[in-house]
Amino acid sequence: MIKLLIAFLLSFALSVILMPFIIKFFKKKSANQTILGYVENHKEKNGTTTMGGVVFIVTTLTIAFVFLRYDNTWFMTLMISVFFGVLGLMDDYLKVKYKQNLGLRPYQKIIGQLGISIIFALFIYFSYQGGNLFIPFTESSFDIKFWIIPLVIVVLIASSNSVNLTDGLDGLAGKVSLIYLVMFTIITSLVLSNLYSSGETGQILTNIQNINVLSMLFAGAILGFLMFNTSKASIFMGDVGSLCLGGYIGASACVLGMELILPIIGFCFVFSAISVILQVAVFKLKKRRIFKMAPFHHHLQMSGLSEPKIVAIYSAVIICIGVICIIFYLL
Repeated sequence: MIKLLIAFLLSFALSVILMPFIIKFFKKKSANQTILGYVENHKEKNGTTTMGGVVFIVTTLTIAFVFLRYDNTWFMTLMISVFFGVLGLMDDYLKVKYKQNLGLRPYQKIIGQLGISIIFALFIYFSYQGGNLFIPFTESSFDIKFWIIPLVIVVLIASSNSVNLTDGLDGLAGKVSLIYLVMFTIITSLVLSNLYSSGETGQILTNIQNINVLSMLFAGAILGFLMFNTSKASIFMGDVGSLCLGGYIGASACVLGMELILPIIGFCFVFSAISVILQVAVFKLKKRRIFKMAPFHHHLQMSGLSEPKIVAIYSAVIICIGVICIIFYLL
């Protein structure tokens, strides 16, 4: 526990130190966000510096080797999040270069996500983990064998895009991701304790310990970033940040066989994605919209709620869901 707390504090400190330099660097490069014209409430944000999410990559990569002895599992998990971040960086670069909100084409982005996800899915399948999945709220698992490959691919693509969709208000994706990682770490720590008590001695114990450290490094980096991102934001995380976080959230769950608990704790991410899917599906079928705007946080904003209030609502929801999950693990 002390190791996790120290990792969190060091990551936070490094993130806070780096952020002013990152803001200055990207301002000098004129890396400014172009806001969609039909988002009326966001016109004042046009020109805000973006790509601040690189701090997640730099901070975590810098400190990870201080706390962790090299192991293929945690290193591959971290690198997958970096690869997703690099994909997001390419997207951000094109947006900044051409001064528009369209970066990579949707098919280009999905091809990149699919390629990264396939690599990680094969790594999981041929590792000790194989097709094992933990049953939520228990320490029991079952083997789905080859089907773990398509499951990991779906989880990674879904998690990266869901976090990306949640990144629409100052501090929203950052705070929800921070809370998710803290809740996920508490739950995996409870699983670890129970596995120790049951006499488990396998690689899963080491993997949980290492992933917990990585999660706290990301959490610390996010908290440092939020010092500069909450309303009114001095810098946005950009796709480099949201795809990196989404990639890590998905990869960390997959590498521990905890894919099934991810959508429960990460309900806010899932709901953002579902709101977009429903909006598009209903519009195509019935030519009408069920939300004023999707994702759902924009619907709330267009209904008159302020950004800080929406962020508070989302934060409260994910905290409550996380606490309920922890209670079930303690029963």
